[in-house]
Amino acid sequence: MSLAERQPFDLNVLALNGLRRGRTTGSCATAAVKAALRLLLQGVHLSKVDIGLPDGAHYLSVPVQAVEWMEPGQTVRAEVIKDGGDDPDNTHGATIFAEVRRNDAGEVRFFAGRGVGTATLPGLRVAVGEPAINPVPRKMMRQAVQDVAGESGQGFDLTIGCEGGEVIATRTFNPRLGIVGGISILGTSGIVEPMSLATWIASVEVYIRVALAGGQQCVAYLPGKIGREFAADVLQLPEKRTVQIANFLGDALDFTEQVLVEERRTLDVLWLAGHPGKLAKVLDGWWDTHSSKSKMAMGGVARVAAEMGYAPAMVQQIENANTVEAAMDILRQEPGAPAFWREIEQRIAALARGRVPSARRIEVRLFDLAGNLLGEHQ
Repeated sequence: MSLAERQPFDLNVLALNGLRRGRTTGSCATAAVKAALRLLLQGVHLSKVDIGLPDGAHYLSVPVQAVEWMEPGQTVRAEVIKDGGDDPDNTHGATIFAEVRRNDAGEVRFFAGRGVGTATLPGLRVAVGEPAINPVPRKMMRQAVQDVAGESGQGFDLTIGCEGGEVIATRTFNPRLGIVGGISILGTSGIVEPMSLATWIASVEVYIRVALAGGQQCVAYLPGKIGREFAADVLQLPEKRTVQIANFLGDALDFTEQVLVEERRTLDVLWLAGHPGKLAKVLDGWWDTHSSKSKMAMGGVARVAAEMGYAPAMVQQIENANTVEAAMDILRQEPGAPAFWREIEQRIAALARGRVPSARRIEVRLFDLAGNLLGEHQ
C-alpha cells in the first residue's frame, strides 16, 4: 500500500495507559535515510518526512533535525532525534543519523556507523559481522529507498549511526549479547509503546480485572506479541481475555490472586505464553523481567540442563550463550530438546502457581522468535 493510501499514525493520541508513545530507533533511521535520499536524488532539503510503518496501514511523520551534503553529489548525511515518548528508553534524545551514497552493486547495503554496534556472536536476529540493524528496520529502510528511488535499480550504501551510541550501549545488554561498538537499531512496529513504567503496572491490573470479569475461568497472559496467535487460534480466547503483561509477570500474578481472593473464587486455568527469554527468568527468581531489573535467562536454562543430565560441555555452552535463541540453536539437534523445554515450562508453571494458589492450573507454552512451539504436548 502506498503512503497516499495509508492513514497517519498520531503520536499525540495517548496509549491506553495514558502515556505518550514514541518512535523507535528503526523509525528514526528510516526517516534519516529518506531525508538523505531526497537531497541526494532530488536536491530537496526536508524538515519532516513520512515513513511507512510495518503494519502496512499507517505512516508516521518524523521531524528531521538536519540534512546536508558530506561530499557534494556523492554522500548525504541526515539526522533525526530519537523520541521514546514516556517510556524510560536508553536512546531517548539521542541523534540517529544516516549517511547515504550510491553504489555500483545495484542493491541496498547496510553498514554500522559510529555508535551502532556490530554482531560478533551467533543467536541474534542478524548474522555475525553484520551491523546490529534488525530485520524490520532494514525492511522499512528498503521501502524508503523504493519510495524515493522507485524501481530504478540503483544501489545505495546506508551507514546508520548514533551519536554517543558507544556509551549508551553500556547501559544495555549489547555487550553481553556480543554486539560491540554501539546500540542496536530496533523496532517491530516502528512505534515505542510506553510499557515499562510504574503507571503501566497499574494498567496491567485494570486489564487483568477486565479479563477475569464475569467469572471467566480461562485467561492468558503474554509478555509480548509472541504467543498472541496461540491464544487466539489454539485457545480461541477473545482479545479481552488475554493480557499483554510486558515485563511485569510477578505483578500480574499477584493482581490475579488479589482479584480471585476478593471474589472468593478460583480460576480453572491461567496460560502463560511467550518467549523463554522473558518467562524463563523466573527460574532464577526474576519476576520483573525488564533488562534493567533482571539478569538474562541462560543461567537458569543451563541449570535445568545440568539437572536433566546433559553433558557438562553442552551445559557450559548454554550458560555461555549470548541469547536464549542461541541456546535454542545449541539444543535444536538434541532428540530430547522438546522434552527439555517442556520441563522448563513445567518449572515456570510451578513457580507461578506459588503466587496464584487460587488458580487450579497454570499452563506455560514457550515459543521461539518465529512463533514455533518449543515443548512437546499431547
